[in-house]
Amino acid sequence: MRRNQGLAGIGTALRLEFSGPTRMTDAAAAWRAVVANATVTDPLARTGTGLLAFGTFAFDDSSAQQSVLIVPEVIVGREDGQCWVTRIWPTGGAAPALPLTARPPGDEYRISLRPGTLTTAGFTDAVAEGIRRIAQQDLNKVVLARDLTGHLPAESDLRRAITKLALGYPDCWTYAVDGLVGSSPETLIRVDHGEVNARVLAGTISRGTDAAADLEAALALATSAKDGDEHEFAVQSVLQSLRPHTSVLATSEIPFTVKLPNLWHLATDLEGTLSDGSTSLDLIAAMHPTAAVAGTPTLAALALIRELEPFDRGRYAGPVGWVGADGDGEWAIALRCAQVTPTGDVTAYAGCGIVLDSTPEHELAETKMKFRPVVEAFG
Repeated sequence: MRRNQGLAGIGTALRLEFSGPTRMTDAAAAWRAVVANATVTDPLARTGTGLLAFGTFAFDDSSAQQSVLIVPEVIVGREDGQCWVTRIWPTGGAAPALPLTARPPGDEYRISLRPGTLTTAGFTDAVAEGIRRIAQQDLNKVVLARDLTGHLPAESDLRRAITKLALGYPDCWTYAVDGLVGSSPETLIRVDHGEVNARVLAGTISRGTDAAADLEAALALATSAKDGDEHEFAVQSVLQSLRPHTSVLATSEIPFTVKLPNLWHLATDLEGTLSDGSTSLDLIAAMHPTAAVAGTPTLAALALIRELEPFDRGRYAGPVGWVGADGDGEWAIALRCAQVTPTGDVTAYAGCGIVLDSTPEHELAETKMKFRPVVEAFG
């Protein structure tokens, strides 16, 4: 959901799981097979109608967390004042019953999220080591994350946290797919009838305490050499990934600042036209991981992440979104998020882009800002 528009799925008609280095290309191939065997009646024929699947993918090739595509039994969509309902069922079976009756939300809950596998001191040590490696010219940028953990009471209703995120961050993509819950400010890719759009975010500063301080913070971000370098690495990463698939690809001339309730981001928008028939799943396979969530060069950054982060990122910083029968879809980067297990364990993640001019204390403060949406939603 974004700006009170989006898609909600109920039930599971089909669940497909993937893992390893080919998880996204395997998902693209599996989805083509599903579509080829489906009978679709779609009188609206607009983006978000007909057969579609929600998906969330692990960040790392070696992650123990499964990547999934989930086809719901019932999908409720809303966009530009139009609403629709899609029902999906196995051939030869019966259609899911309508109308639907929503359960009232469960009891309120508040939990504390505390440092997980990586302590705050461990994180600043990792950042310091990342800066040292960059100074040695092993790489140009690395994105390092830390984790917070907690536990939900039995029978807790995740819709309470999801609603807080959607209301508190209306300009972000609020998502809840297979226990991964969050509100991401960053669109990885949107594909709609041959047109592609992406938004790159890299470079962050806290909001000011009043209007004057807020303006000063935005100007400081826009003119920061450190944040500008970090941002340019991320933009070039996305351009390099998309160029082979597009005939036209353009970016906003200079980065601009994006205002969220708790911070400012440096942003660049990209628009292009597909030239090779790629689906949105093909494109996320080509783009992930971007320099905004891994670093550059990519292989060196991933190797250092595995060395310095003592945990499996799971689906944090991986693609999360949906794909339609025609291959169109909308995928965000899973940021400002937490993974909730069926037993109620909660693990939240936040990370920062480390470049030569970074300082460990500043990066730790930035993670605290980035944790705020999830901490407030659950606490």
